[in-house]
This record gives sequence, C-alpha cells and structure tokens, in this order.
Amino acid sequence: MAVDDGADAATVADEARRVLAASAYLTLATADADGRPWATPVWFASREWAELVWVSRPGARHSVNLAGRPAVGIAVFDPTAAVGTASAVYVEAEAAEVGPDGRAAALDVYDRRTSAQGLRRWTEQDVTGPAQFRLYRAVATHVYVLDEHDGRVQVGA
Repeated sequence: MAVDDGADAATVADEARRVLAASAYLTLATADADGRPWATPVWFASREWAELVWVSRPGARHSVNLAGRPAVGIAVFDPTAAVGTASAVYVEAEAAEVGPDGRAAALDVYDRRTSAQGLRRWTEQDVTGPAQFRLYRAVATHVYVLDEHDGRVQVGA
C-alpha cells in the first residue's frame, strides 16, 4: 500500500520499515567497469532502512561488479501483491564487502534475521578465510517509497 500524498516523515519511514521487514529478498542492481548493468535477487537483512546486509560469493557477478563500482540501486517489494496494491522501497546506496571493523555489527544484523526465520546461525568463520561466502553491506544515500500517485517520497527527508 502506497503512502498518502501528504504523509509525514514518520509515516513514510514506517512504511519503509514495514516493506523491508515483510520482504525476504531485495533486487540488487550493479554495473561492471564498462557500465553493463546486472540485477540479481539476494536474501537480506536490514538495520532500519539505511543499511542492508547480505552474503554472497565473492566471484558472483554482482560481487565482482561491487568491487569495481560500489554505487548500486536496490528495490524491495512483495512480488505476490496484486497489481496496484504493492508498496516498494527504492534505495540508492554505496555497497561493498564488509571489512573487519564493521563485520561483527553487520553479521549481528544478518544473523538475527536468519535466526528469527529458523535458519542456521552465521558466524565470522562463515564469511572469512577459506569460507565460500563474504558479507556485504549497502549503506543508503537515498531511500524512497511510493505515494498513492506513484511518485517517490524520500524517507528521512
């Protein structure tokens, strides 16, 4: 459900939180060094609406793209919603593999969501050294939801 045309900042932020909490996957849009676009779904966890965390293989096309071009676009939505009833969150962000300094905090966000959904626990050993996965984080520069006229309303503006 889109927010009302004149919704206040708290209502807009609440709608962004609701969509993120209800969605299991985000669509991550990256581009390679030559600008060729690539979009992929990834299972994610979020801290509020400003930080999105996921695990991926470092050799995956989107991970390779991030290493050379960290600017990303992200869409989060319910693909099962009937036409005209869906709400979505749109994010412009900078994304990268999480380094040692931020790993514990980002892993905590990710692990809390996996645990809440009955999935296995994730530890630092699962995303470092010889492990096949790495932890990635997108930090939002702009976040939007749609109003009732399909216009973008900035979250936190």
